[in-house]
Amino acid sequence: MYRVSPFVRRFAWALLGGIGLATAWVNLSPATYYDAVEYRLVDFAKPSWIAGESFVVTPMTVASDLLMAFFLFFVGKELWEALILERGALAGRRAMLPAGAALGAIAGSVALWWLHSALFATSEWVPAGTGWPLPIGSDIVIGYVVGRAVFGAGHPALHLLLLLSIASNVIGITLLGLVYPYAGLQLLWLGLPLAAALAVWLLHGRHVGTGSSELSRRRGLALWPYFLAGALSWFGVVAAGLPGALGFLPIIPAIPHADRAFGLFAEAEEFLTDPLNRIAHLMVKPLSIALFLFGLTRGGVDLAAFGPTTGSVLAAMWIGKPLGLVLGGLVAAQLFRVPMPAGIRIRDLVLVALISGIGFTAPVLALDSALPGGAMAEAARLGLALSLLAAPVAIGLARFMRR
Repeated sequence: MYRVSPFVRRFAWALLGGIGLATAWVNLSPATYYDAVEYRLVDFAKPSWIAGESFVVTPMTVASDLLMAFFLFFVGKELWEALILERGALAGRRAMLPAGAALGAIAGSVALWWLHSALFATSEWVPAGTGWPLPIGSDIVIGYVVGRAVFGAGHPALHLLLLLSIASNVIGITLLGLVYPYAGLQLLWLGLPLAAALAVWLLHGRHVGTGSSELSRRRGLALWPYFLAGALSWFGVVAAGLPGALGFLPIIPAIPHADRAFGLFAEAEEFLTDPLNRIAHLMVKPLSIALFLFGLTRGGVDLAAFGPTTGSVLAAMWIGKPLGLVLGGLVAAQLFRVPMPAGIRIRDLVLVALISGIGFTAPVLALDSALPGGAMAEAARLGLALSLLAAPVAIGLARFMRR
């Protein structure tokens, strides 16, 4: 098993630190907390050719739409390399079992969300099933820390856990943007990210490979064209009405990458000098600050907000997602005749499924769009915080299994 870089654990502690500080603040002085995170830095009407009625910038929106765009780029880069690089975790038939597990987890979490919200109505004026994309995502960095405590530092199940967490986050936020756009969709704006990605690849990215002149190769290795393309891509995604957190993803395929995969967040990648890995290296330290600020602005949990939506979150995360993940993985293994990944047994898959029931980062991004504000959203946020209790359950079950 390759070594995962230690910065992933630093990301988790930064996020948890922000959540802890925000939770203490919102319970001790809720008025000052919401005044701070919802303070309007910029507020003006949008032109009609951009999705939405007004452009409001608050510390909360900066953390959600801009800072999390850098984090999603960082993890999206790992998913892209797993798909296309030699020995990537999703190359060829190896993708079948993780894909089946991911689809099963999504189906299970959505099904339990619908079932619980139908049985225990959250409000007379909110239709059953409202907010169903919310429980799809799993927490990447907190889940990794828990997985490391369960499996140990070198277990191959950590690789599968990271892979499923990254995939569920990307899929969940994408579905959120399509089903619950901020203020209508103007999909023609998505031509801007596609044009930016195509232009930067034609003018710079494609010259990095063999067969180009030294001058063209040096130009292709420069990072500023990719930064410019990323800015254009982010603007196009936001103008289309999709979550800003998705803004940098369209540029990833246009950036020259390494020749082979070393694993998700592999420590060996710190020595690679291709443009994609160099950009990732630049992000490592700022991302700890970004995740802390995200936890601070979006992680304030009202401990008295328990409601029916809290139960919907926990049913989807603790029951639907683990069951769907295990069943989806096993069905894919039988259907496509693929073995379990090397070093992973069925009991390891069960533990991965339990840890996948921890969700905070991506689901919190869905709160404002997928659910009505106020008590319902705060009840869901409490449910996401309570999902962290899956950690001691997974650790205890792992110890019991070893005995």
